[in-house]
Parts: sequence; C-alpha cells; structure tokens
Amino acid sequence: MGPINRTILYQTYATKLLESGDAYRCFCSTERLNNLAKERNRLGLPSDYDRACANVSKEESDDRSSRKEPYVIRLKVPDVLPHFTDLVYGVVGKRRIIKRLPSQRAQPSYEDPVLLKSDGLPTYHLANVVDDHFMEITHVIRAAEWMSSTPKHMVMYDAFKWQPPTFAHVGLLQDSSRQKFSKRDSSLDIYSFKEDGIFPEALVNYVALFGWSHRQGNDFLNLQDLVENFDLKFTKGNTIVTPNKLVHLQKRYAQKYVSESQEYFASMVVRVLEVAQKHLENHPKSRFCTNDELREKVAALLRVDAANYSTPREFFERNQHFLCVEPRPECVVREGDLVTGSGLEYIGSELSKVSNDQWNEERLKQSFDLAVKKMEEGRTDDFSSGYRKSLQHFLRWALTGGRPGPSIIASLSILGRDESLSRIKDADAILEDLGI
Repeated sequence: MGPINRTILYQTYATKLLESGDAYRCFCSTERLNNLAKERNRLGLPSDYDRACANVSKEESDDRSSRKEPYVIRLKVPDVLPHFTDLVYGVVGKRRIIKRLPSQRAQPSYEDPVLLKSDGLPTYHLANVVDDHFMEITHVIRAAEWMSSTPKHMVMYDAFKWQPPTFAHVGLLQDSSRQKFSKRDSSLDIYSFKEDGIFPEALVNYVALFGWSHRQGNDFLNLQDLVENFDLKFTKGNTIVTPNKLVHLQKRYAQKYVSESQEYFASMVVRVLEVAQKHLENHPKSRFCTNDELREKVAALLRVDAANYSTPREFFERNQHFLCVEPRPECVVREGDLVTGSGLEYIGSELSKVSNDQWNEERLKQSFDLAVKKMEEGRTDDFSSGYRKSLQHFLRWALTGGRPGPSIIASLSILGRDESLSRIKDADAILEDLGI
C-alpha cells in the first residue's frame, strides 16, 4: 500500500472514531493552545487540553469542517482507561485520567492526544494502531516511555473491535552518563559500524543482549543460538550500553573466523591490508617488503593475534611495527637485567645461520634455544632463568620496540629473516653506543 493510499486509510479510521463518538474535531488555534499551556503552567498544572471543542455539536463540527476551517482530530479518552498485560511489567492501566484536586476543579484537563493533524496526516498514536492491525502484528516490543500511551491505544483497539497485539515495553538505551541515545548520533549509525569493520554477527549478538536476561552462562551467542534461546524476559528499567562488550564479542568472533571460516578470514586480511597500504602510501620510506609479503604478514598476524582484533584499523595500529619500519622507542633497562649488547649480537649471529627457506617457528625455536643454552653453560639455574627473561626483553625491544604482541619466535617468523636480523643488528649498535 503506497503512502497516498495509507494516508486515506488513516483518515478513514479517524472518521470512524468521529462517528462512534470516540474522537472529536478540535478547531482551537495554535495561539489559543499556546496561551492555554502558559496559563496552566503558571498555575502549576499539567499542560493538557481543556476539551473546549469536545461539546461542539456534530452539525456545527461538520459545517465548520465543510467550510475548510482548520482542525485536528483528538481521541476522547475515557475517565477510566482499559488495562492491558505487559510481558515485562504485568498488568498496566485501569487508572483514572481526571484527578481533580480542589485547586484544579476550575481548570479541568484531559489527556486527549491528537490522532490526525490539520494537514490530514496521522500522529504515531493513530498510525501505530492502524498499521499494526493491517500488518497482522502479534507482538509489539517498544520503549517503556510509550507504556503510558498504550492504554489510550487500547481505547482505539476496543473502538474498532480489533484484537490488540501483545505488548512488551523495554527500557531505554543510555550511555555511560545515563543520557538517552539519540538516533541522530552518527556514532550509532549502522553504516559507521560497517565502515569500522564490525562483524554483522558480533553486532547482532551485542544488540540482542540489551536489556535481555538469558541463562546460557555465556554472552557469545551466534544467530542460531539467539533464535533457539531468545524470549521476552527483558529486565525492567533502562539499559546502560557498554561499548566494551562489543569489543569483547568482536574479538571472540575474530578468533572463531580465523580458525573456522576461510571466507571471513580472507575478508579480514583484505580489510587490514587496505589500512596498511594506505599508511604506506602516505609513508613510503617505512616500507620494507613487497605487497605479496605484506599480505602474508597480515595473515600470519591474524593467525597468532586474533584475540586482539577489534577493528581493521586498531589491529593495524597494534601490529604496525610488523608491517612497516617504525621509530624504535628508547631502550628500558630494568633492574636486574643480565643481558648486554653482546648477548643480542650473539643471538643475531646464531639466527643468521638459519637459511631463508628454513625461517619458520619450529626451526627458529631450535636455534634460539640452542643459542641460549650455550650462553647459560656453567651458570646457576637462577642465573639461567633471569638471563633468558632479560634476553627476551631486549630481543622484543630490538624486534618490535618492546610493544606487546606475539611471542618472540612468532615475531621473528612474521618479520622475516632479513628484517629480523637487520633490527637486531641496529639494536645491538644502539646498546653498544649506550655502553650496555
């Protein structure tokens, strides 16, 4: 049904409410309504309508309408609203609308919402009832801020003799400062998540957990898990949205895809590679490998560091030193470190004996362990333990600037023979200049 036909549909059912006496035309001008609201506000009363037009006769109302006098159609809310059963809050409604305190008796007010505006278009109050009926909606899940309006909607369901859907009112989504999220917040736009490289499955998992209580003991639920376990047991009250949860789920899905999905893994490689190549275009002097080698390094990094994959850009920034030449931070010598520059020099010398075609983790570990064993000969066990830790500390500084990441052996493998030996040599020279 197109927008024009739908507008006619709304107008048709607004007219039905007029004919049944459940609604009335309101001819009050904007100026009168504004003045009424100001006066009621001055008296400390709610700024509701006073039903000035509710008693206009049908003949007069029809005549004024036929003469094109502007009007809106308001719902005539009964003194006692029908109740309904909410799946979250239980029985709601059956309350009196008019509560006239002594100070209010001279200024009665009525919560008669506008259903059809003067331009002939509906408000949400009318549109949601008509749309849900004709779309055969069985369950309505919406924000708790609409719960106070639902009894008024039930008035229309009763007037039309329609079966209302089942309602579940859930809390609002709020940020860490308990401010309501706005649809105008660009950071929440679905396309921003797509641009950032958030996995669709991770985002669905994340959103499904908002205000929902489950008994799975684990929030890592794929789409099939959600379908099988989802129910309408929402928590009461508003939900604080924590971005850290999405980051956690993103990392879990990254690990899953790297180990189980060749298609997703390939797409992850491409997204990180795009970020890396853009960086190298802007910093051409930092390149040390070909595009094919760069792709291999990205793939290798994802295999060993998927647990820290949040977005392609953040993953690149975390592992940037593996993909391009970066300034090495100043060396930090810790109290008790036993390795000197000569230790790095010796390790570099031993690793240089490993040929390029044998430069893999298994062979590198054998070479590294053998070199350390030779350096520890004749030493005490305590010295050997401390020496190995110190050597790993300086070697990580030489290879990655001391940044956290894959193991030393994995780092050597990913960087490749030439780059690894070059970085060790440069670091050894720095330590020698420092007299370490």
